[in-house]
Amino acid sequence: MANPMGKPDLPWRDDPDAVDPTVVVPAWPDPETAMRRRVSGEPEPAPPEHVLVVYAGTHLGRVFPLAPGANIIGRSPGVDLPLLDEEVSRTHACITLRGSELVLEDRGSTNGTFLNNRALSGPARLSPGDRITVGNHVLKLVAMDPLERDFYAVLLDQSIRDPLTGLNNRRSTLEELQTRFDLSQRHQRPLAVIMCDLDHFKRINDSLGHGAGDRVLEQFGERVRSNLRNSDLAGRIGGEEFLLVLPETDMTGARLLAERLLAATGREPFELGPEAITITCSIGVAQRQVEDRDGGALLARADGALYLAKGAGRNQVVADPAEP
Repeated sequence: MANPMGKPDLPWRDDPDAVDPTVVVPAWPDPETAMRRRVSGEPEPAPPEHVLVVYAGTHLGRVFPLAPGANIIGRSPGVDLPLLDEEVSRTHACITLRGSELVLEDRGSTNGTFLNNRALSGPARLSPGDRITVGNHVLKLVAMDPLERDFYAVLLDQSIRDPLTGLNNRRSTLEELQTRFDLSQRHQRPLAVIMCDLDHFKRINDSLGHGAGDRVLEQFGERVRSNLRNSDLAGRIGGEEFLLVLPETDMTGARLLAERLLAATGREPFELGPEAITITCSIGVAQRQVEDRDGGALLARADGALYLAKGAGRNQVVADPAEP
């Protein structure tokens, strides 16, 4: 049936399993607006950007912008769209963006890639509103303008970030620890953690005020970030306690990073307005072992090593004594 308004037909999909699919319709100006733009030279609105929004899975709410070319989805730290999920292959699937065309392909994954609840048997073109299932994650393709994308990014950032240091907050850090622990255990890959505590931090708050303490925490967060790889995770899990989660890292690598962080903390004074103070930290390091039941067990061993470091005089790195 012809559209009585003379507008393009909507690209209705024939997926019987789709629930309330989102159809993004290209914007067309009314005649008055079109004439005004033609006369004034007013630019047409920018085309929407394509993003994937995580609707289910451990990264719920995260927005992944799609870049031109190949966008690899997987659990490997080096892929374009990393999903830390034991049901996701290292390089699970690929979305290729060329012009306005999007094509989804499976990359030989262990358990397949699904488009709108149907297993892929070959390359498939994507439309806004399509749902992609990869492992335990459901990703929805959405076309949104840059302002909308930034808005979603800010909402997610506020939910996982510690507002003072810019590192992950306690909840998101411990959730990520368990996710990465599960991956390490299932695939028998190394995983190490670092527990760090600023020495005599209470004295700073008591003598210089909480404002000075906040500035110390902000600057320490910057020093932590400057020593991390892209695949590492750092979070503030207590007042002056920090946890670093290091995938694909054994005890030797973790100790090297811990020593760098120790040196970066004490090497340069922390600027507090007109004055500067020198601060040290104590660090405990542990690596996942076969007998660890969960991320909490690994964390407890790192915390025990931190306790030993503080008892031995602070300003040092101590490895978990249970390490072979």
